[in-house]
Parts: sequence; structure tokens; C-alpha cells
Amino acid sequence: MDPHRLGLVSTRLHYFQLVARAGSIRQVARALNVAPSSISRVIVQLEEDLGTKLFERARQRLRLTSAGELLLYRARLSLGELSRACTEVGELQGLHRGTVTVALVESVARGLFPAVMGAFWERHPGIAVDVQVVRSTEAAAAIADGECEIALGFDLRPPRGAQRLAAALVSIGALMHPAHPLAGRQALRMFDLAQEAVILSDTSLTLGATIEEALADASAHVGRRVTTNSVGTMVALASAGAGISLQARLGVEAEIAEGRLVFVPLRDPKLRPRRLVLVARNRDRLSDAGAALAAMLARAVEAQSQA
Repeated sequence: MDPHRLGLVSTRLHYFQLVARAGSIRQVARALNVAPSSISRVIVQLEEDLGTKLFERARQRLRLTSAGELLLYRARLSLGELSRACTEVGELQGLHRGTVTVALVESVARGLFPAVMGAFWERHPGIAVDVQVVRSTEAAAAIADGECEIALGFDLRPPRGAQRLAAALVSIGALMHPAHPLAGRQALRMFDLAQEAVILSDTSLTLGATIEEALADASAHVGRRVTTNSVGTMVALASAGAGISLQARLGVEAEIAEGRLVFVPLRDPKLRPRRLVLVARNRDRLSDAGAALAAMLARAVEAQSQA
């Protein structure tokens, strides 16, 4: 049961949360297929009723005021509690229904999560799962803001009211087409990539800055580069032979197993393995369905340490 579908969340509060997240009324209007003026009127009416401004315009974007930040924080906590209540009501009725909200980084969404979900639904077919693909920095924040019960990303620190359930070290390597001249190597150093075409995650992904620093220290002046915030794009480019993608192995297991890509470990003192961390709400705030999914994800994360 979803609080939004049950009408437990007012339209004005829903619009407010969406605009706060997007920073743009027009962007929200396009997503909802409604007129921007309709959303604008709702926001203005809410501000008038509260007697204070909730947004201020900064560089063509809407930024929350102090009052807006406060309202958003409380609204997220309220939504989290409503979701939990809906799940618990369903469990009391023996319906075994509800929704678990999970925040994942893209490589996890591509890799270990689908297999876990298949096993989870065999045991809990009535539970809906809301998956948000986010950056690692946003995953822990989603827990803190009450937007999700479970978060899985790199180098996460459990916020207040949450706990770390599992962690695993994931190595960094060079992903390339099997026909690439470097595909037969057992390992690579950063200077081996000099003059190569490379595919890098941009600085919005936590690995991006680390890779850039390691390349600079090794004086590896790459010939061509593509930077992107999409793991899927990095994989697609490497599969097409457009360059060497520098990333974790997680999320590319299928392509490697099928022989479409080759993963060669990178050996460099600047490139430490990444720590994949599973965080969840404290047990007293975690639904039964959330606890079940968290336990299955914990086992999958621990298995990564042995991969």
C-alpha cells in the first residue's frame, strides 16, 4: 500500500516535495504532464497559508529557504512513518502487502540487486519495492530524510537513526573489448593507459575524482576521453570498442561472463578498493518486509568480498 495512492499525502505537499527535489517547477510539470501554472499556484497558496516563503530563486533554480528546509525534513519523516504504517496495517490483516523503498547506486542496480529481488519475490510476492537509482552521496541522505528504508552505495556512513548491515571491498579495474591490445594483461598500472582512449565517471560519481588524481600522479596523459555520470553508458562504450572504461567490476559481471568485455585489475597506490556499504534504518523503524530484504541484500554484499 502506497500512501500517495491511498490519498494520505495531500497534493500540495506532494508538489512541494517534487519541486524541492527537482529545483524547477517546469521540470516537475513535464514529469506530471500538468501545466506549470497549476503547480505554481499550489506552491504560492501553500506559502500564503504558512505565511512565509518556501523557495527563493538562485541561478535559474528554486532553492529552499530555511522554512522550506524545515518543512521538507518533517514531510519526509512523515512520509516514512506513513509508509511504515501502511505496511504494518497490511501485515495485521494478513495481507502481507506493503512497499519497501530502496536507494541504490547504478552499479548495484545493474549487478547484485536483480538476483536478490528474484529471490525476495519468491518469498514475499505481495511486497512492492520502490527502487531509486542515486549517487552514493544521495543514498545515505535518503535514509536520513526518511525517503527510504535501505540504501546501498560506496563508502556510505550510516546517518543518525540508521545502522550498517554489511560491507565489502570492490576492486577497480580497466574494462575493455576482448580485442583490445591490453585485454590479455594480468594487471595494469595507470601509466599503461597513456595515449589510450579512456571512459571515466565524472566528478558527480565518487570514483571520478580518485581516477583523475591517479592519472595525474602517474603522468598518464590519455589520448581521448569520455566522461559521464552513467555506468550504463560507460559499459556500452567499452562494449563498442570506443575505449577503456575505468570502474568497479560490480554491475558488469554478465558482460564479462559472456565474453563481451574483459576486466583487468588496476594496480596503483592511489586506487584503493571501494567499500560497498549496506545501510538500513534502525530495527525499530524498519518494516518486517524491509528487514527481510535488508537481510538478503546483506548476504549478497558479503558474497562480494569473496568474488
